[in-house]
Amino acid sequence: MNSPVSQILKQLVTYDKTIVQPVYIQVAQQVINAIQRGYLVKGSKLPGTRVLSQLLKVHRNTAVAIYDELASQGWVDIIANKGTFVLVPEESTVKIKAPAQHIQQAYTYPKVAGFPFQQSFHLASTTEETSLKYTLGDGKPDLRLHPVHQFSRWYSAAMKRKPLINKWNRTNTLTPSVFSTQLCNYLNATRGFHIKPNNLVNTRSTEMSLYIVSQLLIKQGDLVLVGQLSNYAANMIFQQAGAAIRTIPVDNEGLNIEYIKKHFVKGSIRCVYVCANRDYPTTVTLSAKRRLQLLQLAKTHGFAIIEDDHDHDFQYEGSAMLPMASADANGMVIYLGKLGQSLFPSFHTGFVVAPENLISEAKNYLQLLDKQGDLIQEQMLSELISEGEIYRLKKKNIVTYKQRRDSLCLFLQDYFENIITWEMPLGGLAIWLQFIETISLVKLAEEAAKLDLFLPKTILYQDKNTCAIRFGFGHLNEEEIEIVIKKLKSAYNKVIGLA
Repeated sequence: MNSPVSQILKQLVTYDKTIVQPVYIQVAQQVINAIQRGYLVKGSKLPGTRVLSQLLKVHRNTAVAIYDELASQGWVDIIANKGTFVLVPEESTVKIKAPAQHIQQAYTYPKVAGFPFQQSFHLASTTEETSLKYTLGDGKPDLRLHPVHQFSRWYSAAMKRKPLINKWNRTNTLTPSVFSTQLCNYLNATRGFHIKPNNLVNTRSTEMSLYIVSQLLIKQGDLVLVGQLSNYAANMIFQQAGAAIRTIPVDNEGLNIEYIKKHFVKGSIRCVYVCANRDYPTTVTLSAKRRLQLLQLAKTHGFAIIEDDHDHDFQYEGSAMLPMASADANGMVIYLGKLGQSLFPSFHTGFVVAPENLISEAKNYLQLLDKQGDLIQEQMLSELISEGEIYRLKKKNIVTYKQRRDSLCLFLQDYFENIITWEMPLGGLAIWLQFIETISLVKLAEEAAKLDLFLPKTILYQDKNTCAIRFGFGHLNEEEIEIVIKKLKSAYNKVIGLA
């Protein structure tokens, strides 16, 4: 046990029996590391299994398993009646050596890069983690409404389709995919479009769609106009592209187009980002008059309009106004949307509708980011569109979400009358709540946390003119909504000193 090899193993090898990974795997990985770093050279004879078990204080069967694992990966050669000898696989012959005094550090990965790189403050994650029982969001669907059993059947059926293999093996195609054709038909029927597959590209998410568009559209210093409060995720994407962002006032008719005319000259604007159907975060709909004004101004000034229709599927009263893109005769609008919001988020698909030449470039860019795509998802969504299941699920869930919206408004009336003002939205999964008397929303969130209610910073809007919350109710059932409202009222009373 005093041989050099035994001393190296004794010094380098450690293991932890409390973790899930088996001891023999832990040890084998460290022996491989020692071989790669040149501490155990090719031809070195390793201790026998009996000696190894004593050296590492493990059962002899574990020692046998260690050598079997090393042999299966080609790192050692076990020769009967002679012993176990180190090999160096051809692809692993380059040795990485660490100074002797840093042997132990070589087995921990560095926390800081040893080279400079570009850091982006505005890309810091806005995600906040919590262990609290109740959480408010900015308006997400309820995953509990996802049709799990039906979905499993649909997905399984899609995987078994024989044409899928041919699609994967095909390097390119001259004809539009079935999915793009079905999606075009669906959008033409539900959004008043007259598009063909060459006007459409589908992506993993609305955020990916906006990222690709911003990379094609925006150069360093280009001026992008957004709503006064705006979508923080979209702003991050624009900033990453190098845009200079300016905010435009939003009133009860949506984005103030006269303000744009008054404060910006022709040729200065690169694009205007707008959620015309329901402004984020205020939920206000851009009026028909202002839509026409914005389309005309875009034509006159030569800027693009990015129309983000993030929650078109959730309309409770009447029909949603058709997108501006459906009335765009001059190719000024880039339309972003999402399909499958009644399914699990991993099966949503984002899409971009725009003039053919821009879509062609967007597809080239998408090839860099997501060349493989998800053919199974596309196959399944194609069938769900064709069979009417997407439409049926949407209609079914709208009934549930409308009941939740109505319940929320009743509870707000009971608990927050003369404290908060709001307008009942005609659609969407969030309500814009404005406090009549200004309070500290940070303190409100702190008091709510003591009551097991989490208010993330991304739904709190406070400045000298605003004290409001974007209250996402979609993920809460009616019983949970009542509990949350009661907790929010208790937290409010604490903040103003009534409790």
